Formats: sequence, structure tokens, C-alpha cells
Amino acid sequence: MSSFVLGFQEIQKKQLRLVGGKGLNLGALSKMDGIHVPEGFCVTTVGYQKAIEQNVTHHALLDQLTMLNVEDREQIADISRKIRQIILQVEIPSDVVEAVTEYLSQLGEEHAYAVRSSATAEDLPHASFAGQQDTYLNISGTEAILWHIRKCWASLFTDRAVIYRMQNGFDHRQVYLSVIVQRMVFPQASGILFTADPMTSNRKVLSIDASYGLGEALVSGLVSADCYKIQEGQIVNKRIATKTLAIYGRKEGGTETRQLEPDQQKTQTLTEQQILQLARIGRQIEAYFGRPQDIEWCLADNIFYIVQSRPITTLYPIPEANDQENHVYVSVGHQQMMTDPMKPLGLSFYLLTTPAPMRKAGGRLFVDVTPMLASPDSRATILNTLGQSDPLIKDALLTIVERGSFIKLLPDVKNEPSSSQSNKDTLLPGVQESTEFDPSIVSDLIKRNQASVEELKQNIQTKSGVDLFDYILEDIQQLKKMLFDPQSTAVIMTAMGASTWINEHMYEWLGEKNAADTLSQSVSGNITSEMGLALLDVADAIRPYPEVIEYLQHVKEDDFEEELLKLEGGQETKDAIDAYLVKYGMRCVGEIDITRTRWSEKPIALVPLILSNIKNVEPQESQRKFEQGRQEALAKEQELLNRLKQLPDGEQKVIETKRKIDLIRNFSGYREYPKYGMVNRYFVYKQALLKEAERLVQAGVIHTKEDIYYLTFEELREAVSSNKLDNQIISKRKEEYNIFAKLTPPRVITSDGEVIAGEYKRENLPAEAIAGLAVSSGVIEGRARVIINMEDVDLEEGDILVTAFTDPSWTPLFVCIKGLVTEVGGLMTHGAVIAREYGLPAVVGVDNATNLIKDGQRIRVHGTEGYIEILE
Repeated sequence: MSSFVLGFQEIQKKQLRLVGGKGLNLGALSKMDGIHVPEGFCVTTVGYQKAIEQNVTHHALLDQLTMLNVEDREQIADISRKIRQIILQVEIPSDVVEAVTEYLSQLGEEHAYAVRSSATAEDLPHASFAGQQDTYLNISGTEAILWHIRKCWASLFTDRAVIYRMQNGFDHRQVYLSVIVQRMVFPQASGILFTADPMTSNRKVLSIDASYGLGEALVSGLVSADCYKIQEGQIVNKRIATKTLAIYGRKEGGTETRQLEPDQQKTQTLTEQQILQLARIGRQIEAYFGRPQDIEWCLADNIFYIVQSRPITTLYPIPEANDQENHVYVSVGHQQMMTDPMKPLGLSFYLLTTPAPMRKAGGRLFVDVTPMLASPDSRATILNTLGQSDPLIKDALLTIVERGSFIKLLPDVKNEPSSSQSNKDTLLPGVQESTEFDPSIVSDLIKRNQASVEELKQNIQTKSGVDLFDYILEDIQQLKKMLFDPQSTAVIMTAMGASTWINEHMYEWLGEKNAADTLSQSVSGNITSEMGLALLDVADAIRPYPEVIEYLQHVKEDDFEEELLKLEGGQETKDAIDAYLVKYGMRCVGEIDITRTRWSEKPIALVPLILSNIKNVEPQESQRKFEQGRQEALAKEQELLNRLKQLPDGEQKVIETKRKIDLIRNFSGYREYPKYGMVNRYFVYKQALLKEAERLVQAGVIHTKEDIYYLTFEELREAVSSNKLDNQIISKRKEEYNIFAKLTPPRVITSDGEVIAGEYKRENLPAEAIAGLAVSSGVIEGRARVIINMEDVDLEEGDILVTAFTDPSWTPLFVCIKGLVTEVGGLMTHGAVIAREYGLPAVVGVDNATNLIKDGQRIRVHGTEGYIEILE
């Protein structure tokens, strides 16, 4: 056996570095019973490395390439072209030539071969790299094959391959190329088999694409293919395409495109029997590799040949369950405005905090809503509650319910609530709207929470080691009491119910849409909107000091405050920032994950926001903005009441409406406080745990304090107790986290892995309008600023913020924008609540908004009707 060439049968499981992902999979397939793989061999990466190892120019260019970023497209193209030229001119080592010649003589020099690239960073479980390197078909003769081996090596440095590696974090110098030389099959038909439906991700549905001739026509998009769906051994759907063209191999080598005969163009490519036979082969291969596969196949002489199988890397993982029953899962991240993955310690704390039936998948949490959907009574409650939060989730769940077969429905215990009861539907089970509430209840709840946090801060200082973990577990029970206090819940639900009542009745009686939006402006006691206004006051404190402003515009270091104190106004600036951090320093982007860096830990994160306020907002704007919103709300209240007086039974309508408005004004601000209380406690826990992490670092158990973020709460407790830890756990978890970060979590997913996408059922939208959910009234035009990371903020007055999601940490941006568009969100999520309070037109739940809307485009946001128009 040569180290330069391995036959498929000689390839071992652990030889990825020798033969690449594609070669490794072919080696495995060739050993499976009943699976036909065309004969062939791999020119190993050893041959490639030997060919280029002494080439100084090649390595110098590689060093240059490593210094570039994805944005440096022109330089990437130039350097990549030079590297390809070097490789095409390189001499293939004589050992490689001899080994290739030997294997070709065994297989038959007279045959035609496919020459295909197989990179070591290809067809991996988390990054397929499919189509990044080149394939050459119907190549005959040793000299021609050797030339195409060189061409495959060079294709390691196509622009697309280089950029893809950069995007996926692979080092160019650590990726090598093997070349597959495989006997050509000249098929009557070929195509692709997915063992999970690529459209819905359903693992129980196989999808087969099939067309005549070689598969290159299909892969390159030259032809439409038949598509067959198979579930549990039955063909459940067929789409027969019109196939006008096909690619075939030529006798003299190479390929040609031919026009198909008219009677063949609309003929089904595979028979029913062949479809089911291929589906069985697919399931066999999937079972062997242990995960869903993307399989390339071809049919010749009534035999299915498998020419490639790779893992499907785009599927979202299925939340784990301990049974074989059907389940429906709803994303927690879409409720909490944080769809990024959480680190294991963050997941642990959230699981300790919530009583809901949670499941993990892809670094995110999902609620198992199956039992609630199974009962007609609880189904109405869950659908209405989630509909308030995110209508797309509600629509997706209705899709599942309407199928009837997926969830076993329980007998109807009592009549379902009618639509006229929608006000009560917004209340939690067992919580009724109270007319007895004294507004002081809000301040009492807040004082109780503050006192509890202060007690925690005092007591936790005396705890360490395992005692600390036991104490945190005890205190989390106190946190849960605060979060799920029936009195606290009743306040929130009463305000929500009052808003729904106002919107329904003002529309019914006066024809006015979303009247509660204006009435919600500048309510008292909203800790999150106050946080945004307070940062305006910080800007005012810094505004008189141009030297400080100049310094802040260029500062990079996290310890910037030390240099700051040397400047005129530096002490005043530090005092203003420190005072802000005392009240809000425990907040940050993605704050439900305890491992996220808090503003107190990295104050420089606030600097771009402060500078934006200085640039875009007038002095004393916080007071003026709040008072303006309050006056607009009062004016709207008076206008509505005056109009109601003119109606039949007007006096009674005025009394009812005034009572609901008072509930909104007195209680809706409190909705943001429980989460603020939770994040406050999380930060206290985190600071205590980081002290334990310092001890683990000193003991050599972990490398850095932040390593503890990749352990669960129980694993960290055990590490502190035993002073031992397998460090491979942390490195493995870091790799997993990086993989999870590239996944897009679905709103709703089933135990079959099917992703159910909801739709907005809307009519009469303007042509080209982008639909979303109306959450804050008004219409505004402006420049779209598409911002994914808050650190990249660069706003001008009048901009409209377009982003994936906004949690409370984004609120400081709201004071200097004119409108809001987000991909995630609902009527009562944080961004919507604050947008209404600030009077910003807002549309949320806009799928793919950050791609559909380009940064800098002029757009119009219709916050009352729930859509966006791109104006240029």
C-alpha cells in the first residue's frame, strides 16, 4: 500500500487527513453490503504536500492570504490566481506518478474516469464545502488524468473556496487536497437523494431529485429535475419536470449537452419501483453514517451507483426527548429576543429558573408545547398567548393542529373560549383582571425585589466552594418566587388585557386602529425605557468637554477610564458612566445568558451609544422626550373620551374606557421589571462564580476564568468540589458553540425535525411590500441602518433601525432612531413595548429583514398596518 495512493477498499476510518471528507466517505460506502460504488482510488494529501512543500513562493503567498479578511475580495482574487498558476506548473512527484500509473493499470487504462477534489475540510458534519473544489468528468489516459490531478490541486484556491474557508474559520495552511480518480459510469439517469426533506427538514421524508444523463446538469442548474417525496416506504408526492436538456459523456472524452426528444421531456425519470429501491438505499446509508445524508447517485444498466454521500449540514438539531412520541417545540429565543446560542452555563441557569418543560437543541432552548396543544381547553390559551408574542408561531402551531394526525387530541372537556373572550385570553390561567389594584402595588413589588437583591449581595459574599453552589440554588427559588409571583403576574396581564380591550373597542366604536400605542407613551416606572433616557443624561454630562469627546471617538482599550482622568472633564465623565453602571451595568446584549459580558465588565461597549447621543440628540432631550410622550398620551386620552361622549350610551363607554386607560398608564411600565430583577440576580451569581473560577485557574484545573462558561452548573460544582476536570470537555464545547452560532433556530420544530414556518394572513398589501407585525403605530420614512451587532452602531438623526432582534440592551439606541424593523418579535416583546413608549413606528417579526433590506436604502415603515416599503 502506497502512502501516495489508496484504493477505496484500503481507506480506513481515521484517514481524513490523507483522503479528505469525500474520499473518506467513498471508502466507507465501498465496504457496505449491497451498495454499488464505481471503482477508484485516492491520490492522498501526502502527494499534494510533497508537490508544494519546497515552493517558497507558494508559502509566501499563503502567508499573505492568511492576513486578509473576507472583505478584501480583489486581493483574495489576485493572490489565489497566483497560487493556482504555481500549482498548475508544479512537477508532480515521481512517487505519485508511479503509484497513479500502477492503480490505473489495475483498473484499466482504457476506461474513462472522473477526477474529483476531496479537501480535508470537506464533507464534514458541520461544514460541507460542497462544490468548492473542481470535478472533471470522462477523462481518459494517464497523462490527461495526471494533468487533471494538478487542476484539482489548484482548485483548492478558487476564490469561492478561499472565501468559504475564511467564513468557516479554517486555516488555508492546514487544509490539504486529495484527488479521487473514479471509474466513470455513463448513466441513463442520475440525481441527488436527501434522506431528510431539504425544504422542511423533516427527517421522516426522503427527497429524490432525478433527471436524465449525468448529474452535472442538475448540480449546475442547467435542467429542472423530477422531485419525489417518500415517507415510511410510500411515495407521498411527485413533481414531474419538463426536462429539455441532459449532459452525456462523449466517446472521445469530456461531456456534451444534448436536447431531449419531445416524448422524453415530460416522462417520469424513475419508475415507482426504482424510486422506492433508491429510498431504501438512502435509509441504509443514513443508518450507516448515523445522520441524514446528501447522496449523489446514478442509474446505469438498472443498477444504482452511489458516487458520493455527505452529511446534510444545514439541518437544525432536533430537541432531545426520551420517547418515540410526537412532540412540538417552540423556540424560547424568539420569545426572549435572543436567538443566539447560549453557552452551557447560561443554559443551566435558565433551566434552573424556569418551570416550563424545556428541551435543548443547537445551543438554544425550546418549550415542549405538545401537552398544551393536545387539550382543546389549554390549546386556546397557548395559541392566544403565543399569538400575542409572535403571530408566526401561532400560525405554525395552527398548521400542526389542523393536520389532525400529528398530535393525539384529548377529549374536549369544556367549550373553547369564543373570540369575544379575547380580553380574558390575554390573562394567565387563574389570573383575573383586578379593578381593585392600587397603583402603589407596583412600587411595593419593586421595593420588595430591590430589598431581596440587596440581601443576596450581602449574604453571597460569605459563601465559597460547594456552599456557594448550594446557596445559589436556594436563592434561585427566591428568584422564581419573584418571577412568578401571582400579584406581579396579575399586574402585567391586567395591563396587557387593558391594551387589547382599548384596541378592540376603539376600533369597534371609533374606527381607530391601535389606539393603545399612543396611550402607552411615557408611562411611569418602565426600567428599560428609563435606561435609554438615562444614557441621554450621560451624554449631556460629557457634552461640554470636547477633549473627552475626541478621546472617546478613538479609544479602543477596555481600561480607557485611566487615561480619561487626565483630561478636562474626565472625572465628570467617569462619574456619570459609573453612576449609570450602578443601576444598569448588569445589562448587556443577550442578557438571559449569564455568561454574556455585562456593561459593568466592559464599559467601553457604551461609548458608541454615548457618542451617538451626543451627535444626534439635543441637550436635555431625556426630560423633553418623556414629557412630549406623556402629553401626546394625555391628548389622545382626552380626544378618545370626547369622541366617545358623542356615541349612544357614551357616558358608560367613557367610564369603561377611562378605567382601561388608567390601567395601561399605571401598570404597563412594570412589565419590564421582573426581567431586570432576574438579570440583577444573575450578575451577582456570576461575580461569585468567577471568584471560584479564579481559584480553579490558580490550581491549574482550567486555563482561563471564562472556561467555566462551557460547563453546566452541576459540572462546575463538581469541578470546584474535586479540583479536577477533563479539559477536553471545554475544547469540545467551544467547537460545538462555534457550530451552533452558524445555525438559524426555527420558531417551531417537531420531533421529526420538521421546521414549520408560519405566515401572515394578510390581504391588500401594496405590491413588493414586506409583511410583518404592526406593534407601534405611525408611518415613517428614513434611511435603513442594518445593524447586526450593537458595537457597530453608526446612526444619524432620522435613521430607521433594522436588525435581527432587540433585547433590553438595545433600548439606548431607540432614543435616536425614528423607526424600528426586526426579524424577531411580537406585540408584547421588549422592542415593541419600548417602541410604543417612545412613539416609534415599528414592524417586527419580519422574516429575513436584514437581508431583504439593504443598509442605506430609503424605506417607509407602516407601523399601524404592519409592513415596509423599499423606496429606493
